[in-house]
Amino acid sequence: MNITLLDGGMGQELLARTGDEPTPLWATQVMLDHPDVVREIHADYFAAGATIATTNTYAIHHDRLERFGMDDLFEVLHMKAVSQAEEARAAHGSGRIAGSLGPLVATYRPETCPPVAEAQPKYAEIATLIGPHVDLFLCETMSSVMQAEGALAGAVTAGKPVWLSVTVDDNDGTRLRSGEPIADLAPLIDRYRPAAILCNCSVPEAMGAAMAEVAKFGLPFGAYANGFTHISDAFKTDAPTVAVLEHRHDLTPDRYAAFALGWVAQGATIVGGCCEVGPAHIRALAAALKDAGHGIV
Repeated sequence: MNITLLDGGMGQELLARTGDEPTPLWATQVMLDHPDVVREIHADYFAAGATIATTNTYAIHHDRLERFGMDDLFEVLHMKAVSQAEEARAAHGSGRIAGSLGPLVATYRPETCPPVAEAQPKYAEIATLIGPHVDLFLCETMSSVMQAEGALAGAVTAGKPVWLSVTVDDNDGTRLRSGEPIADLAPLIDRYRPAAILCNCSVPEAMGAAMAEVAKFGLPFGAYANGFTHISDAFKTDAPTVAVLEHRHDLTPDRYAAFALGWVAQGATIVGGCCEVGPAHIRALAAALKDAGHGIV
């Protein structure tokens, strides 16, 4: 079976490499201070075997930039992020670029999600801006049905393939973090017809149950889990930093690869990693996939 191998996390990898103190602007601030490190991380993921580079645009939203008087950099930051991925791909000689569209306002907090009518034009603006430079859009870490719809409705306007990725309850992979069943996404899948449905930024132990649910949509599907112990209440506050999230020490590259091979056994054809899953994990996953007889595309 041919498997698409995504890259791993960007934000945590940036912080680890630069040693900078985390800020509420996450990877956006690090990109301003150390733009070349973004390209180096993309290059390392390609070298590890990933076939897709996900742009460092996850948190570049007006609502986040406005808090720090940086909204005038909205377009500059998006173009800088895209160029880093393009340069890494050019140096590698192959690969695709996925334009990351993260949640508005806050991550893991569906209660902060703006209505679809408000979210749609915000996502459409980003999709129009970076669309000419990416092969597909990746709507990531969507915590509720409404959050997913806002992102999908905006992303599809740019005419590129759209992959929808939702984040699930760490203790019940059949449900979104909002508590809604994954099955409740069905009307959106029918209306917007994303090219793939994924689950991300939840513990790997939750992904098996999630895969069983997303498989029912009849689309290509997959997962890319995180390496956090859990999402703490301290992170679900206004303008948090990733310093309040604890990474786990037991998720070795080989162990992560074993989880991912389990998802592939369930029919997943797209796998990779999220926060705290780095190039070593992707390298181990690439090797495990090849050893199991899978092609990587």
